[in-house]
Amino acid sequence: MINDENNRKEELLLQRYGIDAMPKEILWNNQIEALLSHRSVRKYLPDALPEGAIETIVAAAQSASNSSNLNQWSVIAVTDVELKAEVAKTSRLGSKFGKGNPYIEQAPVFLLWIADMYRNNEISSVENGSNEVQKYTDALLMASIDTAIASQNAVIAAESLGLGVVYIGAMRNNAKEIAALLNLPAYSYVVFGMVLGMPDPSEVSSIRPRLSQKAVLHYNGYDRKSWKEEVPVYEKAFLKFRQDNSLKPQTWQDAVRFSSNDMTYMEGRQNLRQTLEERGFELR
Repeated sequence: MINDENNRKEELLLQRYGIDAMPKEILWNNQIEALLSHRSVRKYLPDALPEGAIETIVAAAQSASNSSNLNQWSVIAVTDVELKAEVAKTSRLGSKFGKGNPYIEQAPVFLLWIADMYRNNEISSVENGSNEVQKYTDALLMASIDTAIASQNAVIAAESLGLGVVYIGAMRNNAKEIAALLNLPAYSYVVFGMVLGMPDPSEVSSIRPRLSQKAVLHYNGYDRKSWKEEVPVYEKAFLKFRQDNSLKPQTWQDAVRFSSNDMTYMEGRQNLRQTLEERGFELR
């Protein structure tokens, strides 16, 4: 039993970091194993979710930490086939990458995670409240962070139920049109989507490797040099992942440069600030 556990631990660490960057001092339990087993799922069965799955996942999300217990997020579960297809289509408007994210239509549920200050704005406006604090950038940042924290709890819950997920940042590509399609109120926007469903066993996705802990873990101050030594190590694991998954050859650093230097990567997100301001966020 102990040997099986050690083998599983070594297998997961190998997939997550590659042979040259596996951390040696890792404590182990079922929850750590589940977290290290995470992988994005990009092919789904059309099967309906088990009864109560959405409610269970949202309960897990609501059990996450949130700033000052302000509850500044909401989630829309899109189960209507036509609406789901329309949301997917809207997210692709103007895209230069083709159809993009076809799994939105494959899976039975698409969760839209919303940074939602609408409720609190309504409450705060009673008796001529100024909502002064909500006019600052930190208020939007706080709501967006809380949304992300809650959604990650949802991922963990979904995977514990045998379901698969993949985040969809493309919901910000055409944020104005997505908000209109969903009838979102002011002071809210979709931070990202999340495909949710039963993974298709005929196409099991691989665990994507991450940077060495030596590049991201700092003690008592930021080390500006360590990452330069670790990136070449990571490139080996990154290349192997791409080869194993029949992806075109590309280095991780090339991917970083593309995402930073080529406006094609934005796919409309350069308009996000204007949309947020139109939706009531002053971003002072």
